[in-house]
Amino acid sequence: MKIITLAEVPTQGVSHDPEIQKRVMLRNDDLPHLTNFSQARFVPGQQVTPHKHVDMSEVFLVESGEGTIWINHVAYPLIAGTCVAVEAGELHKLANTGQTDLVLTYFGILV
Repeated sequence: MKIITLAEVPTQGVSHDPEIQKRVMLRNDDLPHLTNFSQARFVPGQQVTPHKHVDMSEVFLVESGEGTIWINHVAYPLIAGTCVAVEAGELHKLANTGQTDLVLTYFGILV
């Protein structure tokens, strides 16, 4: 068993852009097949460069704010309550296109 309080988890930069801050609540050795369970905060205008993972799928839940996710060059709006699953091998990019912080809770699963 593991219990984590988000406020007690230190922030760190995301691997794709260290300026975007995240809190990693679970890591790849905490549960089978899980690569991470994290929450990221994008300030207005911040974005992650396009990338893909060959061995991992990701699921994003928009907690607050507004943004856009591009999957294989197609744009999809992100608003609070939106859940997006990105499959392994899909090219994706995320951006805060709103006026307030975009907060995403997400996890990765090894495939």
